[in-house]
Order: sequence, then C-alpha cells, then structure tokens
Amino acid sequence: MAIGKSCNFATLTRKTLGALFLSALMSLPVMADTVLIETPLGDIEIELLTEDAPNTVANFLSYIESGKYTKSFLHRSVPGFVLQGGGFTFDGTNSNFIFTFAPIENEFKVSNTRGTVAMAKVDDSPDSATSQWFINLTDNSESLDNSNGGYTVFARVIGNGMQVADAIGQLAIMPFAKHPELPVIDYTIDDFNNNKFVTEANLVMTDVSKKDVTTEPETFVMNPGLNDAWFNPITEGQGFFITVFPDLNFVSLAWFTYDTDLPAEDETANLGWPGHRWLTAIGPIEGDTAVLNIDIATGGLFDTATEVEHTDPPGSEGTITLTFSNCNSGLVEYDIPSIDRQGSVPIERVAGDNISLCEALTGE
Repeated sequence: MAIGKSCNFATLTRKTLGALFLSALMSLPVMADTVLIETPLGDIEIELLTEDAPNTVANFLSYIESGKYTKSFLHRSVPGFVLQGGGFTFDGTNSNFIFTFAPIENEFKVSNTRGTVAMAKVDDSPDSATSQWFINLTDNSESLDNSNGGYTVFARVIGNGMQVADAIGQLAIMPFAKHPELPVIDYTIDDFNNNKFVTEANLVMTDVSKKDVTTEPETFVMNPGLNDAWFNPITEGQGFFITVFPDLNFVSLAWFTYDTDLPAEDETANLGWPGHRWLTAIGPIEGDTAVLNIDIATGGLFDTATEVEHTDPPGSEGTITLTFSNCNSGLVEYDIPSIDRQGSVPIERVAGDNISLCEALTGE
C-alpha cells in the first residue's frame, strides 16, 4: 500500500543499546516542565507529571532528546477513545518503526481521564512501555485504570490543546495494513481504493519538543495568619508582636523585652538606654518583606493627658526589615544608626494558634 514496511534491528541489540542510552539520559536533570506537540491542525501543549511518574517522564524526554520523535506522526485514531503516536516516523515514502530503548517499569498512579497523556504498551505486559504514547479523548478510567496494571499517565493536555486533539479525532481514518486506524488529511476512501500514494501532507505529523519553563518561585505573601507573638528561643529576654493589616497593606511590629526587673527610677526611656524596654515599627508590605520605620513614642501616660509624640521624621531613628519565608519562620533585621546598632534575629512563633489560618491564606 502507500505506506511501506521497514527493517527491524535485532531485539537483543536494540534492548542492550537502548538500556545503556536510556540509563545515561535518565541520569541527567529533567529541565522541561511542558512539552509542545506541533501538528498540522495546531499545537498541543502537555504538562509533565514528574512527581507522579518520574521514570516515565524521563523516558519520554529521552526520546525527545535523542531526536527519535523527529518526523513522527499520529498513527492511530479511535474517535471517542484515544489518539496515539510515538511509534513511527515517515521518510517521505515509508513509515519506519522508531528504534526504541528498553521497556520501562509501570508507574500507574493518575487516572486516565479526558486530556491525560499515557504510555501505550503490549497487552498483558504491564512493564512493556517504550516510545508510544496516547492522548485520552474521553474519560477512559474505567477501562484503562483497571487493565494491564493500569496505563501510566505521565502528562496532561493544557491550554486549548484538547480542541486540537478533538479536531484530529474527527479526521477520516484509513485501514492501512500497517496502520489500520490511521488518521489522514485530504485523503479519501477513493484515494485508498486507488492506491494513491500517501504524502507527508496527508499525515498528522508531530514535531515533539521540550518547552523549557523557567518560572520565578512563588513569593510568600504576608497575611493575618502571621498575627502572633514571635521570639528567638536562643536569644534571651526579647520578643516580638506582629500584626498584619491586609486592607491597609501595612504591618506593625512591637519589639519588647522579657525583663522582670524594673529599671532604676532615675533611668530614662531613651532608645538603647537601660530604661528603654520596647519599640514599635510600621511599614508597607511587599510580598514576603516589609521595611518598617522605627517609631519611638513618648507621652500619653494612662494617668495623664499629655500628648503622644512620635519620631519625626519617620524612620530617622532607623528601620527594621521583616521577612517571612513561610508560615512558621521569619527574620528581623535592624539598622538603627542613631545608636549604631545593626543585626538580625531569626524568629519563630510562641504558639501555633494561627498557623492553619496562615497556611489557608497562602495555599500551603
């Protein structure tokens, strides 16, 4: 027929060389988060599920890295079931088997629902997957999750990729001897009956390539779940009370001592002096960090009517940089030029009452 056969290498040679090559490639770090499958009807982008099927993902990427998917095509289409590729390439005249690496161990975990991408394998042989993969056009979990050890899902289609997959699934299918369910473009049953030669333009060619994604790590954002008493257990005599005001996008910090002995009556509560036992600071939030202006307040005693006076101008005494990497730990860095004091204090919660709120607000 229009698509001919090709020679096969010896099984022993193929498996031996394949195992060595795959072993070397799988030792390399996996750099791709997504893979792009370009087709004549549009692009299909898939997200790799490295945590769920690490060896299967590494195997799939090894075929991409080695160029084995170059000039490959979708050789099987079963409407309402799957689209399958990764098994053959086309040289302009014939379809050729892809020279495969050694089979890999089954890693079934994720269900074969619509839009998932899984590995094809030999019937009644769970650990036989090599190069061929398929896209689930519908929810095939009932059949594929419960047969042959479960078919390993290693990726899922994202974006508008399923629109492209569905369009391919609506193409005409020709019953070639080598490819009995071959999807074709601009090729009719009359062409088939007249033995018309199939060209590359008639096939759903697939250019499969890594799409390296370098995303900035998500920044922790301060939230009211941090409202709590904090301290450094290895630093005696001091603690912090932190309050986040999300509507104002501000955070306040009170830095105080645990001293139980009162200062001498003649001591003055000047910043840095023995009589000074606490200070406050306030500033705007920028993600996981806030630069706070130290505010030294005087006056306003409970039993007097004196006016409260604040640091003027704000920040003239110094600043405190407050940073949180997660819901359970933070860092207080201080720079107080007026008394020539600089340093940092790692902090943790005194109690864990607000941890669950913090984690809920950050999605941890």
